[in-house]
Amino acid sequence: MSAVSEPPVVLPTLDRLGVNAVPTDVDAVKVAKLWLDSFAQHVASNNIDGILSLIVSDGWWRDMLALTWDFRTFHGHAKIRKLLQDRLVGAKLSAFALVDAKLETPYPDLAWILAEYKFETEIGLGSGYFRLIPTADGQWTGFTFYTNLEDIKGHEEKVGPRRNFLPNHGKWLDQRERERQFVDGDPTVLVIGGGQSGLDVAARLKLLDIPTLIIEKNKRIGDQWRYRYQALCLHDPVWYDHLPYIPFPSSWPVYTPAHKLAGWLEYYAEAMELNVWTSSTVTKATQDANNEWDVTVEKADGSTRVFHVKHLISAIGLGGNNPNIPQFPGREEYGGQVLHSIYHNSAKDHLGKKVLVVGAATSAHDIAADYVTHNVDVTMYQRESTYVMTTREGGPRIFGKLWWEGALAPDVADRVDASLPIWVNEQIAKRTTIAIAEADKELLDGLKRVGFRTNLGHDLGGFFALTRRRGGGYYLDVGASKLVIDGKIKLKNDSVIKRYTKTGFEFEDGSTVDADVILFATGFASPIETLAKIFGEETASRVKPVWNLTEEGELRTAWRDTGVPNFWFMMGNLAWCRFHSKHLALQIKAQELGLFNNEARYV
Repeated sequence: MSAVSEPPVVLPTLDRLGVNAVPTDVDAVKVAKLWLDSFAQHVASNNIDGILSLIVSDGWWRDMLALTWDFRTFHGHAKIRKLLQDRLVGAKLSAFALVDAKLETPYPDLAWILAEYKFETEIGLGSGYFRLIPTADGQWTGFTFYTNLEDIKGHEEKVGPRRNFLPNHGKWLDQRERERQFVDGDPTVLVIGGGQSGLDVAARLKLLDIPTLIIEKNKRIGDQWRYRYQALCLHDPVWYDHLPYIPFPSSWPVYTPAHKLAGWLEYYAEAMELNVWTSSTVTKATQDANNEWDVTVEKADGSTRVFHVKHLISAIGLGGNNPNIPQFPGREEYGGQVLHSIYHNSAKDHLGKKVLVVGAATSAHDIAADYVTHNVDVTMYQRESTYVMTTREGGPRIFGKLWWEGALAPDVADRVDASLPIWVNEQIAKRTTIAIAEADKELLDGLKRVGFRTNLGHDLGGFFALTRRRGGGYYLDVGASKLVIDGKIKLKNDSVIKRYTKTGFEFEDGSTVDADVILFATGFASPIETLAKIFGEETASRVKPVWNLTEEGELRTAWRDTGVPNFWFMMGNLAWCRFHSKHLALQIKAQELGLFNNEARYV
């Protein structure tokens, strides 16, 4: 992935602001209301200079759909001014109302008032957060401002008071089957993939009255988790991983086993009345002159149906289910088994054998630890350094203020997190990363002692910085690192693989490792490979690069314009799918209402 130019970001520390201390008894609500009232007055009179007078010169404005129909971050007065000149009048921002405000001190040298507010645009209802930082003369000024489209007026999600109040006596089963089979017409949206991303966006679309069909190749919803390696367990905590509308029960374990998640996804699809065809495959999709899609779906019995849909969503994951297996000379000579982690089931399949695991991130550690548990001789081959933190020390520091027991509701936490521009977030994350490394010092020293190479993430940004750029390259330790230190997981990382031999690998320095099984835990390739087989090369070539960050610090392409009209990517971890599934659904709803098209995006 090509690197982007990352802007210099200076945090508003108290010494930089010329502030000795912030009074702990400051009336945060009063200060925030005065600021928001002034802001609203300037907006109403289209006074851009007035708006900018309330924001520090190197302040930030992040928008999700409300003004730009995109995810955009504007840093500094010049860029914010251009945004407002181009979009303020047309957006018709109004009805600003403070919800709450509080003083936060993330670190002794950082302090701001975090304020939540509501607002409206010409067509939508919005929410947002802003942060006010202290000034040397005892005042408060804007540092970050976040605008987020929540709903389209008159077309809000059918939840709470807008749910169906009519009783249904004896008709529900037939109605559901008729709806699921699309007897009376084609869906508006077809989703390829029935994992958490496909389910999330289908649930959002259903509650916006957009007929949607999920096509899932596996026999059951959840099989992509059910048939991964048995040792697979989520390393994110439960509070971070809730799905929209139906949170996990309060008794749910902090770290979810893959098989347990599989069952929950299947339950979720049923409870949310999502239309799913399992054991079915999208074999072809062509786009007509109106940018609508003819999609061929093949069922397990070989029968096919062609749907004419307006929107097509890829929910097949960042890697498109395409295992990345590095190629080396001599493969035909090797007499053992070669497989990728996606096809691995259990260490019990290789009892009494010697195994070489190629890779040193999460899957590699999980699988190697399972081999140790079953007394299988296992060696891990590390190709590059790995970011390692323990869930014990890292979890509370990374997730604790937002997604943790007794912290915020997931929907609130998602918005507070999004309200801090990613470039700013990553500057603060550097402090968190260093604190975690200090707490994990004994473990990290032990890894260094045995030669395991570690890093602190992209530019010291830790776990999330790698997730945003690569979707991997880290291990959130739940015990396997100790097995590496103790030599129970053997380590090889002192030379580059040269070729296969009859019994394993030869390395550039002449050394060899023998193994009956070579297991590649080397991640996945691009979803474009899968899509090219469905769309054809020409259409696939027009899809923009996906993932990694733009120069504004936004994730590329996911959840919005892909470069191909009416084709969308729904992807990400459980939390990002929960939050951004609504953004994707709102864009489709707005298009169906004639309120928005790709040309309306702010570029």
